[in-house]
This record gives sequence, C-alpha cells and structure tokens, in this order.
Amino acid sequence: MGLTRSEIFTDEQNQLSTLLKAIAHPARIAILQRIIISNSCICGDLVDELGLAQATISQHLKELKTSGIIQGTIEGVSVCYCINPKTWSLLGEILGEFLSSYKGATDCC
Repeated sequence: MGLTRSEIFTDEQNQLSTLLKAIAHPARIAILQRIIISNSCICGDLVDELGLAQATISQHLKELKTSGIIQGTIEGVSVCYCINPKTWSLLGEILGEFLSSYKGATDCC
C-alpha cells in the first residue's frame, strides 16, 4: 500500500504547504493586509472595505482561522479577527528559511 502525500514529506514541508495554501488566494491576502493595518477586523468591516459578499468573506476567514493564521473573539453579535502571532512568526521563520536557502547560483540552466 502506498504512502499518503503528507507521509513522504517532513513536518516542516507539510506545515509550510498548509500555511501557504491558506493564504494562496488574493482575497485572503487582502483580508490579512486589512487585519494587519487595523490590528483587528470584524467581518462586516471587511465586506465594506473589500466589496466581496459576506458569505465569501466568512469562508475565507474560516480557512485562515482553521490554518491558525488568524484567531477570533466574539464581541456581541460580531467576531473580531486578528493575526495569531505564534503562527505568523512560525510562517515567517519557515518561509524565511526556505527562501534564504537559495544562494543565487549563476552557473545553472
């Protein structure tokens, strides 16, 4: 019986892949940028600012929250989202190591 995809890669490779998949959509990048600028966001504010349907924003927020990139707290009838600093730091560390591993070889293809 064959191995599943995730079993043949390192934990770090799987983790980076999961985090990058979560942000690999222009709407999610825009959402993250708005959250970073304002330090927190409420879904209704994102609908007004980005011009996407509330259901679309909610689905993107769910993906970002499931991956651990953002976290949310309930404030009355709204949920306020912010960056999860632990996951954000981990993403920066792993992605930074990955990107800096290329040394700029000049004698390749």
